Amino acid sequence: MSILRFALLIGLFAIVPCAAQEEATGTPTTEKFVTVYDAKIHYVEAGSGASVILIHGLADNVAIWDAVIPALSAKFRVIALDQIGFGRSDKPLLNYRVSTLVDFLDGFFSKLKIERTSLIGNSLGGWVAAAYALAHPERVERLVLSDAAGYAALAKTMEPRALRALRVASRDDIRYLGSLSFHDKRFYQDVDAAFKERVTAGDSYTVGQLLDSMIRGDDVLDNRLHAIHQPTLVIWGREDKLIPVSFAERFHHEIANSRLRIIDNCGHMPQLECPSEFSAAVLKFLDETK
Repeated sequence: MSILRFALLIGLFAIVPCAAQEEATGTPTTEKFVTVYDAKIHYVEAGSGASVILIHGLADNVAIWDAVIPALSAKFRVIALDQIGFGRSDKPLLNYRVSTLVDFLDGFFSKLKIERTSLIGNSLGGWVAAAYALAHPERVERLVLSDAAGYAALAKTMEPRALRALRVASRDDIRYLGSLSFHDKRFYQDVDAAFKERVTAGDSYTVGQLLDSMIRGDDVLDNRLHAIHQPTLVIWGREDKLIPVSFAERFHHEIANSRLRIIDNCGHMPQLECPSEFSAAVLKFLDETK
């Protein structure tokens, strides 16, 4: 598919809930809703200062960032949103594609009166972040692309079994994706818990529409990234078998003002599997590119 995350695994890692996170770190984290194009968008917010927006991937939600929000929000105003069609945001029956997510992201910024911000996106979220920077360069300060999708070659080279599994329709799909996405087996051992999460997520229509769009080649980033001039960090798990590290090297090569950081012994979701290394690399990049 694309990149995009299968996400289903949200239910299996011991992610700290917002309230527990606040108690443990002293970082106040609040949950909010805003209406964008007549649809309700859910987001969480922590910290103060310059804003940093976290954009999740396919079939994921804001919880995917729980492990890194405390470190990032110590220095920045951190906002993580459930993209339209996912999490606790509304799920209208739209013909979802990346440009749909970009439009809602822009509406979200307008409602929150965010004129300029830094974007951090994982997987499908990285694709959305890059596409947003291309569509609205004046609103993007810096860019972090983590194991990002967006190239046409990804759908063309991905094994058919992996493409089917990205629809996360069965326990088998979850088991298969876990082995592609994580280096540490502990992150995908509890298949039943992950499948229960998928049963209640309610985003299968959104996932299917986005995968179909990706397979068609809608909104790909090919031959467009030279237009990104913002400081960019390309950060990747070396053991990512869903979107191999060769794609990280391609992003780095095609975005002129970019840095490349590869995290060893880490898979497709470094913010989950290697949160300390991820946070340290991101904070260093944000600090050095002020």
